[in-house]
Amino acid sequence: MEAAVGWTDDRVALLRRLWEDGQSASKIAAQLGGVTRNAVIGKVHRLGLAGRARGGEEAPSTATPSAKVIEIQTAIAVVETQAPEPVAIVSHRPAPDFPASAPTPAPTPLPVSQRVTIMDLRESMCRWPLGDPTTPEFRFCGARSITGLPYCTHHAEIAYQPATERKRDRRVASFR
Repeated sequence: MEAAVGWTDDRVALLRRLWEDGQSASKIAAQLGGVTRNAVIGKVHRLGLAGRARGGEEAPSTATPSAKVIEIQTAIAVVETQAPEPVAIVSHRPAPDFPASAPTPAPTPLPVSQRVTIMDLRESMCRWPLGDPTTPEFRFCGARSITGLPYCTHHAEIAYQPATERKRDRRVASFR
């Protein structure tokens, strides 16, 4: 590992000159040698050189903070008034045709006898909630659940939809 090169007065003076000339921290580090870009940035901040003039701009002013705020607000207003008009993007390609998804089967009503309360719910029963939980009529589906899943076949189809189908449904809905 190389020995660290210290910040001598000559190196600091060269750093200041290169920074004020608008050189990047990477280029300054390469010219100084023995330091990294991050070391240059750290030294610049410790020396208080963070504000520097760039091509065509004035050097940082010593104006009061409120004057700086007014300058910034004026610059923002100038940028906003000079913004180009939005351009419509026209595509020469036709809209993609999404394959029609299989129609969702109409929900088949469960017999009231299959609906169960939380007290009657067992491990092999569908845990799909039915109704408003704040009412006494609230029940769970209670049909035989798929092994390893909390829902019956019908409710598993509703609960577990592939992500691509959900995205496709959203895109089709947004074109309408």
